[in-house]
Amino acid sequence: MQIKHLLGIENLSKEEIETIIDTAKPFKDIFTRSVKKVPALTGKTVVNLFFENSTRTRTSFELAAKRLGADVINFSASTSSVSKGETVSDTAKTIEAMTSDIIVMRHSQSGAASLLAKNVKSSVINAGDGMHEHPTQALLDMFTILEKKGKIEGLNVVILGDILHSRVARSNIYGLLKLGANVTLCGPPTLVPNFSDMNVTVEYNLKNALKDADVINILRIQKERMEYSYFPSIREYTNLFGLTEDKLKYAKKDLLIMHPGPMNRNIEIGNSVADCPLSVINEQVTNGVAVRMAILYLVSGSSVNIANNDINE
Repeated sequence: MQIKHLLGIENLSKEEIETIIDTAKPFKDIFTRSVKKVPALTGKTVVNLFFENSTRTRTSFELAAKRLGADVINFSASTSSVSKGETVSDTAKTIEAMTSDIIVMRHSQSGAASLLAKNVKSSVINAGDGMHEHPTQALLDMFTILEKKGKIEGLNVVILGDILHSRVARSNIYGLLKLGANVTLCGPPTLVPNFSDMNVTVEYNLKNALKDADVINILRIQKERMEYSYFPSIREYTNLFGLTEDKLKYAKKDLLIMHPGPMNRNIEIGNSVADCPLSVINEQVTNGVAVRMAILYLVSGSSVNIANNDINE
């Protein structure tokens, strides 16, 4: 399978999602090698075009591209001509004129990646657009669940927290439903939007949501996107919806605990819970590199045949 762009999970088929996840597996295997590089993108140029602050996602894409042998350009909007009034499309076309092959973009406006894809010849990967989607995060989350649980179909997955402002939540909902999971959204009523057109369950009581959960994916409270208060206080939010050791007593013993990061420790997740054996938060970061390697490989149209073990040492 070759895809030109990765703009979201909503328009991907189940088969396309599975292909990306399957492609990531051999790339993760090379992490154990002494030389953690393969020549799949040698001669290609990847541009990280980030209009929002990011550490995890930008660094993960940069590492993924370099491990595939690509040249990487990191673009900072604050020091570019965008700050002088240049449009995003013109900035991207200028970068493309420098022979970029793949543009990875994060932007505060929903739909920005799709708009860019219509105006450039390079492949475009959405690294998060407003409150719309964050497809690579959802793919690495699904990769992690499959790696730890052996399946996704039939699992009960709880997405907890600030769902209203979360592009991660939306991408996960689309992907998990397509792969057959049962999805429950949990949080304050003000932060759980109406998903009546989707086959999800809504629960406002965390203890009830935890009872049958196989996986819980905890979302950060996005204060920077909140124009007004959505709950009385941080203390009250933590008391009701923070995942603490006391609340884990209501969960299965093999509950998988996830968080896309960055974490607000002792707000949405207790310190001891974040670091407990059930937590796979650091493994998500590792898996993110493998999944992003797979996506870069697929959109690049590389001739390196991983099915024939061309990436093996």
